[in-house]
Amino acid sequence: MNDIVVKRLPAESGTSGWEAISTRSFPVRTLDGDLSADWLIVGAGFAGLSAARRLSQLRPGDKIVVLEAGEIAKGTSGRNSGYMIDVPHNLSSGEYSVASETVTVAEIAQNRFAISFAADAAAEYDMSRETFDRSGKINAAATNRGMKLNENYGRSLQGIGEKHRFLDAEEMRAITGSNYYLGGLYTPGAVMIQPADYIRGFAAGLASKVDIFEHSPVLKLERHGGAWKAVLRRGTVTAPKVILGINGHVEDFGYFRGRLMHIFTYASMTAPFTSKSTGKDMWALLPADPMGATVRKISTDGFSRIVIRTRFTYDWAVQVSDKRLVGIAAEQRASLDARFPDLKDVPFEHVWAGRLCLSRNHVPAFGEIEEGLYSACCENGLGTVKSTLAGVMAADLATDTRSDMLDKFSDQPEPARLPPQPLAWLGVNTVIRLQELRAGREG
Repeated sequence: MNDIVVKRLPAESGTSGWEAISTRSFPVRTLDGDLSADWLIVGAGFAGLSAARRLSQLRPGDKIVVLEAGEIAKGTSGRNSGYMIDVPHNLSSGEYSVASETVTVAEIAQNRFAISFAADAAAEYDMSRETFDRSGKINAAATNRGMKLNENYGRSLQGIGEKHRFLDAEEMRAITGSNYYLGGLYTPGAVMIQPADYIRGFAAGLASKVDIFEHSPVLKLERHGGAWKAVLRRGTVTAPKVILGINGHVEDFGYFRGRLMHIFTYASMTAPFTSKSTGKDMWALLPADPMGATVRKISTDGFSRIVIRTRFTYDWAVQVSDKRLVGIAAEQRASLDARFPDLKDVPFEHVWAGRLCLSRNHVPAFGEIEEGLYSACCENGLGTVKSTLAGVMAADLATDTRSDMLDKFSDQPEPARLPPQPLAWLGVNTVIRLQELRAGREG
């Protein structure tokens, strides 16, 4: 495949609260004209920007162009819950840690490599603690089943010598101000980010070394004479090597079709409040059951907000309706009120959906997929870390910068093929819904 026509562009649902409360420090640039570059990166999210930073380190004299279809931080990268997690976090299973000890240790090493790369960028680009916070995270349990899942998780962490600490109901109440939780499992290695601020800060930090163009979707990729040409609405970019950091959108470029699951998850952010009934100023809870509710509190300038994320749906059309957002927001309202009844009069200010990309066998869509064309896609539910890693590894692969990390990351099978539609849609959504119902009060 040498000429690629892109027939579908990303579409977002709702306005991310993270983006809405974020401040942008640099102007929007849109490509208008024809450019030549040494490197073209498609996508300005975690993968694309990490690839750009790595290339600027490895090839400081090269011209690097990054194209973003929409606007930085308004897409998927600014819509997640903001957890950079080092320990296993497999959303496609019923528990977080299901692999062998050898596989788990390797995964943790990769995650920590990505977090270290992100931490270096945060320091160099002068990101605040509100943007990049080494706080660790808590797996919160609201049921006896959740407590058992945390015990199993803690046992697997203990088996490989990973630090962790169990919290009882009183400790959880001191942290959150809520009586809802029976206990928790704290692990210290996670970083909490304000995802929109992080992505915007990253892009601003790269501005002196990389040309970033927004509202500049690639409509066609052509390969002629040993170089790739990206055709846009009002210009072109020609480069010998291209890195795709576009997650599940890689299917719309013609690659990995029928192998990737486009999973939507949903979040709501409250209006600012001053209630003292929600514990400490900042905390971050993941559910003990992967299908439960992620709940996070942030505070700035004397005001607090809570972000709650629940529900998963598989939509191969890669778009969800406003009607669905409203319905799921109502479910999230009930979930939040059960945890914090004192906040019943605090409305949701922002409601949105965000996309995940999963493969059936939990592997990335990674590697050189055509001569000079590299994929750093399919993050398998932990985009902040996995996409950062994929971006760095794609840059290393494209520059032939060999390492043990790259060898291990490259040594993975191709994403497994899914059943044909609509069987895949029916099967995946049925499994998701059954798992959500089993999660019960964890959701």
